[in-house]
Amino acid sequence: MTPLDVATLRKDFPILERTVRGDRPLVYLDSGATSQKPRSVLDAERDFYENRSAAVHRGAHHLAEEATEAFEAARSTVAAFIGAQPRDIVFTRNATEALNLVAYAFTNATLAGGPAPFVLGPGDEILISEMEHHANLV
Repeated sequence: MTPLDVATLRKDFPILERTVRGDRPLVYLDSGATSQKPRSVLDAERDFYENRSAAVHRGAHHLAEEATEAFEAARSTVAAFIGAQPRDIVFTRNATEALNLVAYAFTNATLAGGPAPFVLGPGDEILISEMEHHANLV
C-alpha cells in the first residue's frame, strides 16, 4: 500500500490552503455535518451552473435534457464503482435524509409485513455508537 501523501491531498482542496489561529493550516474534521469539496467537484459544479443549469427530470427543453443526461450518467458511474445497478442508486441531499429514508423503510416494512430483509422483530437490535451520525440516534 502506498503511504498517504497528505500534502498532495490537501492541494486538491482549495479551502485547506487557508490558515487560521496564528497562521496554522486549516484542519477540518466535521465531515459529518458537511464535507469540503475537492477542486474537481467545485469545477464540475461551476460548469453545471454556468452551462447546464436546469431541473433534472423536470423539463422537455434542451438544458433539462442535458442536466438529466448528466445526472443519470453520474448514477451509472456510482453504480459501476460500487458494483450495483443504476436503478439501485438513490441520491439524497445529505446523510440525515438518507438515514431517515432507511429508518422509514425499516419501519414501513415492519408495520406492513414487508420483505423479510427489512422487517425488524422482537429481539432485533440496531447497534450504534456516539461516533455515528446524529440522525442515527433520533
